[in-house]
Amino acid sequence: MKGWNLTLDLHAPSPTPLFVRIARALEEDIRRGRLPPGAPLPGSRTLAESLGVHRNTVLAAYRELETQGWISTSAARATYVSPTLPDVPARSTAGAPRTAMPTQVGFSLSSTSLRREQPDPPRGTLVLAGGAPDIRLLPASLLARAYRRALKLQGKHLLHYGDARGLHGLRAALAGMLSSLRGLAVRADDLIITRGSQGAVDLVARTLVTPGDTVAVEAIGYRPAWHAFQLAGARLAPIPLDGEGLRVEALEALAQRTPVRAVYLTPHHQYPTTVTLSPARRLALLAWARTHRVALIEDDYDHEFHYEGRPILPLASADRDGLVLYVGTLSKVLAPALRLGFLAAPRPFLERALGVREAVDRQGDSALEAAVAELLEEGEVRRHVRKMHGIYRARRDVLVEAVGRELAGALTVSSPAGGMALWAHCAPDVDAAAWARAGLEAGVAFTAGGDYSFDGRPVPAVRLGFACLKESELAEAVRRMARSLPKSPRPWKQELSARMGKATRS
Repeated sequence: MKGWNLTLDLHAPSPTPLFVRIARALEEDIRRGRLPPGAPLPGSRTLAESLGVHRNTVLAAYRELETQGWISTSAARATYVSPTLPDVPARSTAGAPRTAMPTQVGFSLSSTSLRREQPDPPRGTLVLAGGAPDIRLLPASLLARAYRRALKLQGKHLLHYGDARGLHGLRAALAGMLSSLRGLAVRADDLIITRGSQGAVDLVARTLVTPGDTVAVEAIGYRPAWHAFQLAGARLAPIPLDGEGLRVEALEALAQRTPVRAVYLTPHHQYPTTVTLSPARRLALLAWARTHRVALIEDDYDHEFHYEGRPILPLASADRDGLVLYVGTLSKVLAPALRLGFLAAPRPFLERALGVREAVDRQGDSALEAAVAELLEEGEVRRHVRKMHGIYRARRDVLVEAVGRELAGALTVSSPAGGMALWAHCAPDVDAAAWARAGLEAGVAFTAGGDYSFDGRPVPAVRLGFACLKESELAEAVRRMARSLPKSPRPWKQELSARMGKATRS
């Protein structure tokens, strides 16, 4: 409460003396946890001024509470809630007594309950995060300098209400990057800056989907995006994957059964398997979407980090019919907490999306957007990406080598062409979910494949992020994985032996 006036509810008419009412109000606030044990109370003069009463009235209330053991006064005459509260029954009052924040709701809740992310693991755990950058390498001093300059030079403008599309300078800088690196013919007015890529997906879902619409998603994929479509009322239809990415023929079969409103996919480095959608399927997908007038929501979350072969351009770069809603982020390039994503789409769609944006959160952080725009314009982001590209590629190679050396009998992994994580297939006798739980106890965190499956069924694979850990940390993380690998019988061998024994007896 330090620095703030303490407000008390004294408005109800009562014949009780005012000092008693003040004492009882403070006692009730102590009982319900508003004023916890040891909390400082305002001085008698300060409280009297805030309540509009004479100081002697407050002094009388404090004496009453001190006599009962609710508060205590130190040698310096500071007043505190007593560390040990008296065991006194609460007074009966008209109506239900007020308590701490209710633990139950007094109204009905929707039956929809979304799975939340797991809390942060214990300190010291090596986290093989599935797609997080190493924020220790962020040029924080450059960002801080740009932020200070933005506030100093443009503070009056940046701290006021702004454009729901985002700061024009950042949109222009991003348009230049997308045009140069990703082959998109976009300009500043073709973009909306959002709160991360998740904000862009949510904006698309709210703008595009009406309750009951069918949205096709990858059967092993990104659950937070699924949640955004579900909250918009969509009915999700999982589409299987293989070594070439999303199976377009399965989409065609789905469209024969029900109209499809949209397809959400991660075609560059499929999340979580890292598979790249093949060129033939890209063409087939665009043709199918054109025929059926279906929106394609392309989430290109880590485009910059492709290590082998020629750069692969997004679906949106080949879109000539206004089918693709292109989602991206700067979270992988800079830091997740900056919450800077973007949506590129045909302008008629953007106009509708802007109405939704203004209704939901009005605008983004204009000062931060100005700072990042400066880093983009000065080439600092480009230099940072080049640096991280080499570092992440080396870390990928270290993790692949360590898994091959320490976990050869448990995991099969090939070096992905890009991305920030490995998708490793488990041996038949390895329970990925049980291993992930055991690994957490051993100080290493990774994700079992079943956490990405649409139907929740186990998937014999694990996702191992390499970008956020140093090479020495990656080696130690794999050693911890090896130590935590559950020792279990080989059921597939037992089944084979049983079959052979039965054949011999017959």
